[in-house]
Amino acid sequence: MRIIITSFVLMSTFQLYSQFAPPVGEEGSTAISKDSSAIIAWATEVITFERGLEDITNPEGPLASFGEAEAALFEAEGTSVNVVSLGDAGRITLGFDYSIKNQEGPDFAVFENSFSDDYLEFAHVEVSSDGERFVRLPSICNINSEEQLGTYETCDGSLVHNLAGKYRQGFGTPFDLEDIKDSIGIDIMDVGFVRIVDVVGSINPDYGSFDSEGNIINDPFKTDFESGGFDLDAVGVIHNNDPSVSIKEEVAITASFYPNPSNGVIYMKSKNVEKVVVLNLEGKEVFRANNADVIQLPNNLNNGIYIVCFEFTTGQLKQEKLHLNR
Repeated sequence: MRIIITSFVLMSTFQLYSQFAPPVGEEGSTAISKDSSAIIAWATEVITFERGLEDITNPEGPLASFGEAEAALFEAEGTSVNVVSLGDAGRITLGFDYSIKNQEGPDFAVFENSFSDDYLEFAHVEVSSDGERFVRLPSICNINSEEQLGTYETCDGSLVHNLAGKYRQGFGTPFDLEDIKDSIGIDIMDVGFVRIVDVVGSINPDYGSFDSEGNIINDPFKTDFESGGFDLDAVGVIHNNDPSVSIKEEVAITASFYPNPSNGVIYMKSKNVEKVVVLNLEGKEVFRANNADVIQLPNNLNNGIYIVCFEFTTGQLKQEKLHLNR
């Protein structure tokens, strides 16, 4: 019995302090730049919008009012102003020209307008194939909930997983539909709707929001002003069902490389490739070369995941992940 109790305590302690991806620019960050070539489309339609209160504890008070719903459409601005504020527990549902599909890695990203790496306001993310049944992406929040974060207090984003708002403005939080592959009532190869639901950061269970493990989520509260709650900038799409993209992928399938993982030396197997560009996960170019049989990556690149982009003489593109492990 003593061994079982000890194991439980150790497991609980690990879960309480376990960390996830760190802020923008740090090794292991999963932040996606608004300018990343991985983003191939953006939300184009507001389906529904329900503004929340400035202060959920005052049901007779005003609704949040900053920004119009349409500010969440098309490309992310990466600024503090061109956004829509949801208010406490507010929600917005967006549509797309082509539905999102599950592929390797993240499938879409949500952009908020935080001005720093540690002043963070969170939101749940839900998806739907039919616009009726929504499935919430599972989230974890290990931020200490013994003491309420005040209106302008900060927190450590590496204690949060799968909550929108994890990264500062200009950088999206990625979401992978693989996380809900066992959910009922949704086709993860045909997701036409994304809903963003403001997290009420109160640690009072009468008002607060909970993660998928039942932990109450602690973020700045109260935010009782017109721009209160989650401030949505945009939703960017990484994988979708655009038929023109599918055609390009089929034509470009002859381009590949090995080994993967690589120690920095890459051997190419390709046809009609004009140039090869390597990007980090922030979408920044770290290497470029004309087509060659062998490529040597710079020695100053850190181990991690990179995106290898093939540009063909036909103008078509193909991207593949590279795991660098020297």
